[in-house]
Amino acid sequence: MQDWLWATAANLGRGIESGEIDPVDLCDVYLAAIEQHPMRDRIYARVTADRARSEAAAASERAKAGQRLSSLDGVPISWKDLFDTAGVATEAGTKLMEGRVPTTDAEVLRVATGMGLVCLGKTHMSEIAFSGLGYNPMTATPPCVNDPDAVPGGSSSGAAASVAFGLAAAAVGSDTGGSVRVPSVWNDLVGLKTTFGRLPVAGSVALCTEFDTVGPLCRSIEDAALMLVALEGGRSVDLKGASVRGMRFAALQTVVMDDVADASLAGYTAALEKLAAAGAEIVPLDVPVLERAFAMSLPLYTADAYANWRDLVEAEPDKMYHQILQRVRGGKDVLAHEYLSLWAELRDIRGVYADATAGYDAVLCPGVANMPPNLERLATDADYYLQENLLTLRNTRVANLMGLASLALPTGVPSVGILLNVAGGDDERLLRIGAAAEAALA
Repeated sequence: MQDWLWATAANLGRGIESGEIDPVDLCDVYLAAIEQHPMRDRIYARVTADRARSEAAAASERAKAGQRLSSLDGVPISWKDLFDTAGVATEAGTKLMEGRVPTTDAEVLRVATGMGLVCLGKTHMSEIAFSGLGYNPMTATPPCVNDPDAVPGGSSSGAAASVAFGLAAAAVGSDTGGSVRVPSVWNDLVGLKTTFGRLPVAGSVALCTEFDTVGPLCRSIEDAALMLVALEGGRSVDLKGASVRGMRFAALQTVVMDDVADASLAGYTAALEKLAAAGAEIVPLDVPVLERAFAMSLPLYTADAYANWRDLVEAEPDKMYHQILQRVRGGKDVLAHEYLSLWAELRDIRGVYADATAGYDAVLCPGVANMPPNLERLATDADYYLQENLLTLRNTRVANLMGLASLALPTGVPSVGILLNVAGGDDERLLRIGAAAEAALA
Protein backbone atom coordinates (compact mmCIF):
# COMPACT_ATOMS: atom_id res chain seq x y z
CA MET A 1 0.00 0.00 0.00
CA GLN A 2 2.92 2.38 0.56
CA ASP A 3 3.53 2.23 -3.19
CA TRP A 4 0.22 4.05 -3.61
CA LEU A 5 1.85 7.19 -2.20
CA TRP A 6 4.12 7.43 -5.23
CA ALA A 7 1.72 6.31 -7.94
CA THR A 8 0.29 8.73 -10.47
CA ALA A 9 -3.23 9.91 -9.87
CA ALA A 10 -4.22 8.24 -13.13
CA ASN A 11 -2.87 4.86 -12.00
CA LEU A 12 -4.65 5.19 -8.66
CA GLY A 13 -7.85 5.90 -10.55
CA ARG A 14 -7.31 2.81 -12.68
CA GLY A 15 -6.70 0.76 -9.56
CA ILE A 16 -10.00 1.93 -8.11
CA GLU A 17 -11.77 1.19 -11.40
CA SER A 18 -10.41 -2.37 -11.48
CA GLY A 19 -11.29 -3.03 -7.85
CA GLU A 20 -7.65 -3.45 -6.79
CA ILE A 21 -7.75 -0.29 -4.66
CA ASP A 22 -10.51 0.68 -2.25
CA PRO A 23 -10.78 4.48 -1.89
CA VAL A 24 -11.21 4.12 1.87
CA ASP A 25 -7.93 2.21 2.19
CA LEU A 26 -6.23 4.68 -0.15
CA CYS A 27 -7.43 7.63 1.91
CA ASP A 28 -6.28 6.01 5.14
CA VAL A 29 -2.80 5.38 3.70
CA TYR A 30 -2.46 9.03 2.75
CA LEU A 31 -3.82 10.34 6.05
CA ALA A 32 -1.43 8.08 7.98
CA ALA A 33 1.50 9.23 5.84
CA ILE A 34 0.61 12.87 6.48
CA GLU A 35 0.22 12.30 10.22
CA GLN A 36 3.57 10.53 10.50
CA HIS A 37 5.60 12.78 8.23
CA PRO A 38 8.21 14.89 10.08
CA MET A 39 7.49 17.92 7.87
CA ARG A 40 3.73 17.61 7.91
CA ASP A 41 3.23 20.97 9.64
CA ARG A 42 5.45 22.71 7.08
CA ILE A 43 3.39 21.27 4.21
CA TYR A 44 -0.22 21.15 5.41
CA ALA A 45 -1.84 24.14 7.10
CA ARG A 46 -4.86 22.00 7.93
CA VAL A 47 -5.74 18.34 7.31
CA THR A 48 -9.43 17.68 6.61
CA ALA A 49 -9.44 14.06 7.76
CA ASP A 50 -13.17 13.78 8.48
CA ARG A 51 -14.11 15.22 5.10
CA ALA A 52 -11.58 13.00 3.34
CA ARG A 53 -12.86 9.82 5.00
CA SER A 54 -16.47 10.71 4.23
CA GLU A 55 -15.69 11.44 0.59
CA ALA A 56 -13.61 8.27 0.29
CA ALA A 57 -16.42 6.15 1.73
CA ALA A 58 -18.84 7.59 -0.83
CA ALA A 59 -16.32 6.94 -3.62
CA SER A 60 -15.93 3.36 -2.44
CA GLU A 61 -19.68 2.75 -2.66
CA ARG A 62 -19.81 4.26 -6.14
CA ALA A 63 -16.91 2.10 -7.29
CA LYS A 64 -18.60 -1.06 -6.03
CA ALA A 65 -21.81 -0.07 -7.81
CA GLY A 66 -20.01 0.75 -11.08
CA GLN A 67 -21.09 4.39 -10.84
CA ARG A 68 -17.81 6.29 -10.64
CA LEU A 69 -18.08 9.99 -11.40
CA SER A 70 -14.76 10.42 -13.18
CA SER A 71 -11.42 8.73 -13.81
CA LEU A 72 -10.12 10.26 -10.55
CA ASP A 73 -13.17 9.44 -8.41
CA GLY A 74 -11.74 8.42 -5.02
CA VAL A 75 -8.25 9.85 -5.57
CA PRO A 76 -6.96 12.00 -2.66
CA ILE A 77 -5.56 15.46 -3.48
CA SER A 78 -4.53 18.62 -1.63
CA TRP A 79 -5.70 22.22 -2.03
CA LYS A 80 -3.71 25.44 -1.71
CA ASP A 81 -4.93 27.44 1.29
CA LEU A 82 -6.54 30.16 -0.79
CA PHE A 83 -9.42 27.96 -1.96
CA ASP A 84 -12.41 28.32 0.37
CA THR A 85 -13.43 25.19 2.25
CA ALA A 86 -16.81 25.24 4.01
CA GLY A 87 -16.37 25.17 7.78
CA VAL A 88 -12.56 24.97 7.57
CA ALA A 89 -10.26 27.97 7.84
CA THR A 90 -8.88 29.46 4.62
CA GLU A 91 -6.18 32.01 5.45
CA ALA A 92 -4.09 32.46 2.26
CA GLY A 93 -0.82 32.19 4.15
CA THR A 94 -1.31 35.46 6.03
CA LYS A 95 -2.04 36.54 9.60
CA LEU A 96 -4.36 39.15 8.07
CA MET A 97 -6.88 36.35 7.49
CA GLU A 98 -6.18 34.31 10.62
CA GLY A 99 -9.35 32.55 11.77
CA ARG A 100 -11.27 33.24 8.54
CA VAL A 101 -13.74 30.35 8.07
CA PRO A 102 -15.84 30.41 4.88
CA THR A 103 -19.31 28.89 4.78
CA THR A 104 -19.07 27.46 1.26
CA ASP A 105 -16.51 25.72 -0.93
CA ALA A 106 -14.71 27.53 -3.73
CA GLU A 107 -16.42 26.89 -7.05
CA VAL A 108 -13.56 24.79 -8.40
CA LEU A 109 -13.52 22.67 -5.22
CA ARG A 110 -17.29 22.19 -5.49
CA VAL A 111 -16.91 20.92 -9.04
CA ALA A 112 -13.97 18.65 -8.16
CA THR A 113 -15.90 17.18 -5.24
CA GLY A 114 -18.76 16.52 -7.64
CA MET A 115 -16.30 14.59 -9.81
CA GLY A 116 -15.34 12.42 -6.82
CA LEU A 117 -11.96 13.85 -5.81
CA VAL A 118 -11.11 13.43 -2.13
CA CYS A 119 -9.96 16.54 -0.23
CA LEU A 120 -7.03 15.73 2.11
CA GLY A 121 -6.53 19.29 3.35
CA LYS A 122 -5.10 22.75 2.78
CA THR A 123 -1.45 23.38 1.99
CA HIS A 124 0.83 26.23 3.05
CA MET A 125 1.69 28.97 0.56
CA SER A 126 3.57 32.22 0.12
CA GLU A 127 1.83 35.04 1.96
CA ILE A 128 -1.22 36.18 -0.07
CA ALA A 129 0.42 34.30 -3.00
CA PHE A 130 2.70 37.28 -3.73
CA SER A 131 6.12 35.59 -3.97
CA GLY A 132 7.64 32.97 -6.23
CA LEU A 133 10.06 31.70 -3.60
CA GLY A 134 7.76 29.85 -1.20
CA TYR A 135 9.40 31.50 1.80
CA ASN A 136 6.80 32.46 4.42
CA PRO A 137 8.09 33.40 7.89
CA MET A 138 4.55 34.34 9.02
CA THR A 139 3.07 30.84 8.78
CA ALA A 140 5.39 28.14 7.42
CA THR A 141 7.93 27.53 4.66
CA PRO A 142 7.47 24.11 3.04
CA PRO A 143 10.54 22.02 2.11
CA CYS A 144 12.11 21.54 -1.33
CA VAL A 145 12.32 17.87 -2.27
CA ASN A 146 15.82 18.25 -3.73
CA ASP A 147 17.51 20.51 -1.17
CA PRO A 148 16.65 20.60 2.56
CA ASP A 149 18.35 24.00 2.90
CA ALA A 150 16.42 25.65 0.06
CA VAL A 151 12.94 27.03 -0.52
CA PRO A 152 10.49 25.00 -2.65
CA GLY A 153 9.22 27.73 -4.96
CA GLY A 154 5.88 29.44 -4.68
CA SER A 155 3.40 30.57 -4.21
CA SER A 156 1.88 27.06 -4.41
CA SER A 157 4.74 25.84 -2.24
CA GLY A 158 2.92 23.38 0.02
CA ALA A 159 0.93 22.13 -2.95
CA ALA A 160 4.14 21.03 -4.68
CA ALA A 161 5.62 19.61 -1.48
CA SER A 162 2.48 17.58 -0.77
CA VAL A 163 2.90 15.72 -4.08
CA ALA A 164 6.71 15.59 -4.13
CA PHE A 165 6.87 14.11 -0.62
CA GLY A 166 4.13 11.53 -1.27
CA LEU A 167 1.44 13.24 0.81
CA ALA A 168 -1.09 13.80 -2.01
CA ALA A 169 -1.66 12.19 -5.40
CA ALA A 170 -2.00 15.64 -6.98
CA ALA A 171 -2.54 19.20 -5.82
CA VAL A 172 -4.48 22.27 -6.84
CA GLY A 173 -2.73 25.63 -6.85
CA SER A 174 -3.03 29.06 -8.42
CA ASP A 175 -0.78 30.78 -10.92
CA THR A 176 -0.63 34.59 -11.20
CA GLY A 177 2.98 34.97 -12.31
CA GLY A 178 4.27 31.40 -12.10
CA SER A 179 2.91 30.09 -8.80
CA VAL A 180 1.99 26.63 -10.14
CA ARG A 181 4.97 26.21 -12.44
CA VAL A 182 7.87 27.47 -10.30
CA PRO A 183 7.31 24.98 -7.44
CA SER A 184 6.59 22.27 -10.02
CA VAL A 185 9.99 22.90 -11.62
CA TRP A 186 11.92 22.94 -8.36
CA ASN A 187 10.18 19.78 -7.11
CA ASP A 188 10.33 17.82 -10.40
CA LEU A 189 6.59 17.89 -11.11
CA VAL A 190 4.31 18.74 -14.00
CA GLY A 191 2.54 22.08 -13.54
CA LEU A 192 -0.29 23.40 -15.72
CA LYS A 193 -1.10 27.10 -15.94
CA THR A 194 -4.51 27.13 -17.55
CA THR A 195 -5.74 29.90 -19.83
CA PHE A 196 -6.97 32.92 -17.87
CA GLY A 197 -10.69 32.42 -17.20
CA ARG A 198 -10.67 28.71 -18.06
CA LEU A 199 -11.24 27.58 -14.47
CA PRO A 200 -13.41 29.59 -12.05
CA VAL A 201 -11.71 31.64 -9.34
CA ALA A 202 -14.96 32.29 -7.44
CA GLY A 203 -14.43 31.41 -3.80
CA SER A 204 -10.65 31.69 -3.96
CA VAL A 205 -8.75 34.51 -2.29
CA ALA A 206 -7.71 36.92 -5.04
CA LEU A 207 -4.24 38.34 -5.56
CA CYS A 208 -4.40 39.98 -9.00
CA THR A 209 -7.85 39.82 -10.53
CA GLU A 210 -6.59 40.23 -14.10
CA PHE A 211 -3.92 37.51 -13.86
CA ASP A 212 -5.10 34.85 -11.35
CA THR A 213 -5.54 31.35 -12.77
CA VAL A 214 -6.15 27.90 -11.27
CA GLY A 215 -4.08 24.84 -12.15
CA PRO A 216 -2.90 21.41 -11.01
CA LEU A 217 0.52 20.18 -9.86
CA CYS A 218 1.00 16.52 -10.76
CA ARG A 219 3.33 13.62 -11.46
CA SER A 220 2.53 13.30 -15.16
CA ILE A 221 0.88 15.00 -18.13
CA GLU A 222 -1.87 12.40 -18.00
CA ASP A 223 -2.56 13.44 -14.40
CA ALA A 224 -2.68 17.11 -15.43
CA ALA A 225 -5.16 16.31 -18.20
CA LEU A 226 -7.39 14.29 -15.87
CA MET A 227 -7.18 16.97 -13.19
CA LEU A 228 -8.30 19.61 -15.68
CA VAL A 229 -11.33 17.44 -16.46
CA ALA A 230 -12.11 17.02 -12.77
CA LEU A 231 -11.69 20.71 -11.97
CA GLU A 232 -14.13 21.88 -14.63
CA GLY A 233 -16.39 18.88 -15.07
CA GLY A 234 -15.33 18.55 -18.69
CA ARG A 235 -14.21 15.86 -21.12
CA SER A 236 -10.75 14.35 -21.31
CA VAL A 237 -8.25 15.11 -24.08
CA ASP A 238 -6.88 12.23 -26.14
CA LEU A 239 -3.15 11.87 -25.43
CA LYS A 240 -2.63 8.56 -27.24
CA GLY A 241 0.06 8.46 -29.89
CA ALA A 242 1.35 11.98 -29.20
CA SER A 243 4.78 12.55 -30.77
CA VAL A 244 7.03 15.57 -31.27
CA ARG A 245 8.13 14.25 -34.67
CA GLY A 246 7.38 16.96 -37.21
CA MET A 247 6.59 19.58 -34.57
CA ARG A 248 8.18 23.01 -34.84
CA PHE A 249 9.16 24.68 -31.57
CA ALA A 250 10.41 28.21 -31.02
CA ALA A 251 13.18 28.51 -28.43
CA LEU A 252 12.52 31.97 -27.00
CA GLN A 253 15.64 34.13 -26.61
CA THR A 254 14.31 37.51 -25.44
CA VAL A 255 14.64 38.12 -21.66
CA VAL A 256 14.29 34.45 -20.64
CA MET A 257 17.88 33.45 -21.45
CA ASP A 258 19.49 36.23 -19.40
CA ASP A 259 21.37 35.21 -16.23
CA VAL A 260 20.25 31.57 -16.38
CA ALA A 261 22.08 29.44 -13.80
CA ASP A 262 24.54 26.91 -15.19
CA ALA A 263 22.56 23.89 -13.98
CA SER A 264 19.31 25.30 -15.35
CA LEU A 265 20.91 26.07 -18.70
CA ALA A 266 22.54 22.65 -18.97
CA GLY A 267 19.27 20.86 -18.20
CA TYR A 268 17.32 23.01 -20.62
CA THR A 269 19.88 22.57 -23.41
CA ALA A 270 19.85 18.81 -22.91
CA ALA A 271 16.05 18.84 -23.08
CA LEU A 272 16.14 20.71 -26.40
CA GLU A 273 18.61 18.15 -27.74
CA LYS A 274 16.28 15.30 -26.76
CA LEU A 275 13.32 16.99 -28.44
CA ALA A 276 15.38 17.48 -31.60
CA ALA A 277 16.58 13.87 -31.50
CA ALA A 278 12.93 12.79 -31.30
CA GLY A 279 12.17 14.63 -34.52
CA ALA A 280 11.20 18.16 -33.50
CA GLU A 281 12.55 21.26 -35.19
CA ILE A 282 13.91 23.86 -32.75
CA VAL A 283 14.11 27.45 -34.02
CA PRO A 284 15.64 30.32 -31.95
CA LEU A 285 13.19 33.21 -31.72
CA ASP A 286 13.50 36.80 -30.56
CA VAL A 287 10.38 38.78 -29.66
CA PRO A 288 11.82 42.20 -28.71
CA VAL A 289 8.48 43.65 -27.63
CA LEU A 290 8.60 41.38 -24.56
CA GLU A 291 11.19 43.74 -23.08
CA ARG A 292 8.48 46.42 -22.87
CA ALA A 293 5.94 44.00 -21.42
CA PHE A 294 8.29 43.16 -18.56
CA ALA A 295 8.98 46.83 -17.92
CA MET A 296 5.22 47.35 -17.52
CA SER A 297 4.55 44.35 -15.30
CA LEU A 298 5.41 45.87 -11.92
CA PRO A 299 2.69 48.56 -11.87
CA LEU A 300 0.17 46.18 -13.46
CA TYR A 301 0.68 43.53 -10.78
CA THR A 302 1.10 45.77 -7.74
CA ALA A 303 -1.87 48.01 -8.55
CA ASP A 304 -4.09 44.96 -8.96
CA ALA A 305 -2.82 43.42 -5.71
CA TYR A 306 -3.21 46.67 -3.75
CA ALA A 307 -6.79 47.05 -4.97
CA ASN A 308 -7.60 43.60 -3.58
CA TRP A 309 -5.65 43.85 -0.32
CA ARG A 310 -5.60 47.56 0.58
CA ASP A 311 -8.17 47.49 3.39
CA LEU A 312 -6.69 44.51 5.22
CA VAL A 313 -3.10 45.61 4.67
CA GLU A 314 -3.57 49.19 5.84
CA ALA A 315 -5.66 48.14 8.85
CA GLU A 316 -2.93 45.86 10.27
CA PRO A 317 0.32 46.24 8.29
CA ASP A 318 2.41 44.86 11.16
CA LYS A 319 0.88 41.44 10.57
CA MET A 320 2.60 41.10 7.19
CA TYR A 321 6.10 40.00 6.29
CA HIS A 322 7.81 43.27 5.36
CA GLN A 323 8.91 42.12 1.90
CA ILE A 324 5.33 41.24 0.92
CA LEU A 325 3.98 44.41 2.53
CA GLN A 326 6.37 46.59 0.50
CA ARG A 327 5.48 44.75 -2.69
CA VAL A 328 1.74 45.22 -2.20
CA ARG A 329 2.14 48.88 -1.26
CA GLY A 330 4.07 49.38 -4.48
CA GLY A 331 0.69 49.63 -6.21
CA LYS A 332 -0.60 52.39 -3.96
CA ASP A 333 0.51 55.27 -6.16
CA VAL A 334 -0.36 53.82 -9.58
CA LEU A 335 -2.92 56.20 -11.07
CA ALA A 336 -6.05 54.89 -12.77
CA HIS A 337 -5.26 56.43 -16.16
CA GLU A 338 -1.74 54.97 -16.04
CA TYR A 339 -3.08 51.52 -15.22
CA LEU A 340 -5.66 51.59 -18.02
CA SER A 341 -3.10 52.88 -20.52
CA LEU A 342 -0.70 50.10 -19.59
CA TRP A 343 -3.38 47.49 -20.12
CA ALA A 344 -4.21 48.93 -23.53
CA GLU A 345 -0.55 48.74 -24.46
CA LEU A 346 -0.22 45.20 -23.11
CA ARG A 347 -3.11 44.05 -25.27
CA ASP A 348 -1.29 45.46 -28.30
CA ILE A 349 1.89 43.65 -27.28
CA ARG A 350 -0.05 40.41 -26.96
CA GLY A 351 -1.09 40.83 -30.59
CA VAL A 352 2.51 41.33 -31.71
CA TYR A 353 3.59 38.26 -29.72
CA ALA A 354 0.78 36.17 -31.22
CA ASP A 355 1.86 37.13 -34.74
CA ALA A 356 5.52 36.36 -34.00
CA THR A 357 4.77 32.89 -32.60
CA ALA A 358 1.90 31.82 -34.86
CA GLY A 359 3.99 29.46 -36.97
CA TYR A 360 5.13 27.26 -34.07
CA ASP A 361 3.51 24.36 -32.21
CA ALA A 362 4.79 25.79 -28.92
CA VAL A 363 7.31 28.30 -27.55
CA LEU A 364 9.96 26.91 -25.21
CA CYS A 365 12.19 28.42 -22.54
CA PRO A 366 13.95 27.40 -19.31
CA GLY A 367 11.40 26.67 -16.59
CA VAL A 368 13.07 28.85 -13.95
CA ALA A 369 16.28 30.79 -14.50
CA ASN A 370 17.74 30.10 -11.06
CA MET A 371 18.05 27.08 -8.80
CA PRO A 372 16.19 26.94 -5.43
CA PRO A 373 17.68 29.71 -3.25
CA ASN A 374 19.04 29.15 0.24
CA LEU A 375 16.37 29.58 2.92
CA GLU A 376 18.63 31.02 5.61
CA ARG A 377 20.11 33.61 3.27
CA LEU A 378 16.65 34.70 2.10
CA ALA A 379 15.73 35.28 5.73
CA THR A 380 18.73 37.48 6.45
CA ASP A 381 19.67 39.20 3.18
CA ALA A 382 17.01 41.59 1.85
CA ASP A 383 18.83 42.29 -1.42
CA TYR A 384 19.21 38.57 -2.07
CA TYR A 385 15.48 38.04 -1.44
CA LEU A 386 14.48 40.74 -3.94
CA GLN A 387 16.96 39.61 -6.57
CA GLU A 388 16.02 35.94 -6.36
CA ASN A 389 12.27 36.56 -6.25
CA LEU A 390 12.34 38.62 -9.44
CA LEU A 391 14.55 36.12 -11.24
CA THR A 392 12.47 33.18 -10.05
CA LEU A 393 9.24 34.53 -11.56
CA ARG A 394 10.69 36.00 -14.74
CA ASN A 395 10.40 33.15 -17.23
CA THR A 396 7.03 31.88 -16.05
CA ARG A 397 5.59 35.41 -16.19
CA VAL A 398 5.83 35.46 -19.99
CA ALA A 399 2.70 33.28 -20.16
CA ASN A 400 0.77 35.41 -17.67
CA LEU A 401 1.65 38.67 -19.40
CA MET A 402 0.89 37.31 -22.87
CA GLY A 403 -2.32 35.52 -21.81
CA LEU A 404 -1.03 32.05 -22.72
CA ALA A 405 -1.57 28.49 -21.55
CA SER A 406 1.65 27.05 -20.15
CA LEU A 407 3.12 23.75 -18.98
CA ALA A 408 6.16 23.11 -16.81
CA LEU A 409 7.82 19.74 -17.43
CA PRO A 410 10.71 18.12 -15.55
CA THR A 411 13.87 17.58 -17.60
CA GLY A 412 15.37 14.76 -15.56
CA VAL A 413 17.83 17.16 -13.91
CA PRO A 414 16.76 17.83 -10.30
CA SER A 415 14.94 21.18 -9.91
CA VAL A 416 15.35 21.99 -13.61
CA GLY A 417 12.35 22.22 -15.90
CA ILE A 418 11.26 23.40 -19.32
CA LEU A 419 8.24 25.58 -20.15
CA LEU A 420 5.95 24.97 -23.12
CA ASN A 421 3.72 27.94 -23.99
CA VAL A 422 0.82 28.06 -26.47
CA ALA A 423 -1.89 30.56 -27.29
CA GLY A 424 -4.58 31.12 -24.69
CA GLY A 425 -7.53 28.79 -25.18
CA ASP A 426 -5.38 25.95 -26.55
CA ASP A 427 -5.10 24.06 -23.25
CA GLU A 428 -6.04 20.69 -24.77
CA ARG A 429 -3.54 21.08 -27.59
CA LEU A 430 -0.90 22.07 -25.03
CA LEU A 431 -1.54 18.88 -23.05
CA ARG A 432 -1.14 16.74 -26.15
CA ILE A 433 2.10 18.53 -27.05
CA GLY A 434 3.15 18.09 -23.42
CA ALA A 435 2.50 14.34 -23.58
CA ALA A 436 4.67 14.15 -26.69
CA ALA A 437 7.45 16.17 -25.04
CA GLU A 438 7.20 14.12 -21.86
CA ALA A 439 7.80 10.94 -23.86
CA ALA A 440 10.76 12.48 -25.67
CA LEU A 441 12.33 13.69 -22.42
CA ALA A 442 11.84 10.41 -20.53
